Amino acid sequence: MMKRLVLSLVLIVSMGVGGYAANCKDLPSEADLRAAMIASANATAGGLFNGARMWAAVVHRDGEICGSITSTGDPTQVWPGSQAIAKAKAYTANAFSLDPLALSTAMLYTFTQPGHSLNSLGQSNLFNPHFLAAPTGQGGGNNQIAGGLIFFGGGVPLYKNGKIIGGLGISGDTACTDHEIAKRVRNNLGFNPPGGATADDIVYSPPDPPSVFAHPVCLNTFRNTLFIGNEAPASYPKAP
Repeated sequence: MMKRLVLSLVLIVSMGVGGYAANCKDLPSEADLRAAMIASANATAGGLFNGARMWAAVVHRDGEICGSITSTGDPTQVWPGSQAIAKAKAYTANAFSLDPLALSTAMLYTFTQPGHSLNSLGQSNLFNPHFLAAPTGQGGGNNQIAGGLIFFGGGVPLYKNGKIIGGLGISGDTACTDHEIAKRVRNNLGFNPPGGATADDIVYSPPDPPSVFAHPVCLNTFRNTLFIGNEAPASYPKAP
């Protein structure tokens, strides 16, 4: 009787673990993510920190968090607010991409601005802060759907054999640098969409032609190792 009970418990636990592992098994591990982030950070990533202080998060196709990690050994040296943003970017990129259409979060920027067709989209699925780790990195909501929608650079969908399998979110620098690091990490790990590493690349208008997929230039912006420019400073009307 006891033997049957033990075997039943083992089977139940194995089924629970196996279901989660099956959803995440094709996605990068936290160790792989950290290594790829460290390899992707350099002066041509731009921004404030050249992509060296990042949170990364991965969700599988159902939107559940598979893992999150910082590129630094000390998570407190990455902006604590970037953890939620990274998880929301991963969710967003996965939620709005399909096998034939990869949509990075950067490509959704213009659509969601006032006066454009998806202006209220950000209110449709709010982030659940219950699934955040402490600033020191413990916990983090694995196997949970944190949700959240972010419409600036840093989230990209992940593909295997031409099929979307999840999303990657990167945050911790400017939105433009976040996108650059996310794109590099995805490429380094071999999870590009069918169109290649730049199929859902960020578009800047200017210098690119006007586009509904356009994203603003950030501070110290690079794209594919080429310097693009800097965000324009604020301007104020002169006093009468």
